[in-house]
Amino acid sequence: MFDISFVELMLIGVVALLVLGPERLPGAARTLGGFIRRARSSWTSVRGEIERELAAEELKRSMQKAAREFDLSKDLGSVTESITKPGAVPPKPADNPPQAHD
Repeated sequence: MFDISFVELMLIGVVALLVLGPERLPGAARTLGGFIRRARSSWTSVRGEIERELAAEELKRSMQKAAREFDLSKDLGSVTESITKPGAVPPKPADNPPQAHD
């Protein structure tokens, strides 16, 4: 994680023992461990949330792509039918009602 060798870790331990003393070193180690544990759990939760957001965005994109492909294939099918049937009249769009002329 931080690329600390065993010798460097022992040196940090000796300096901490000299600075804090044998009475306060176990308490300081527990406090440091608690901070590290909370930082890891926070990082894990943030990473999980980002991964969920990315997965949801990817799912949304794939659904939009599938919807576009479905619409295109439906339109392509109706165009193909109207081309292959000689004399066939293409279907009128249902969205445009006939307009009355005044």
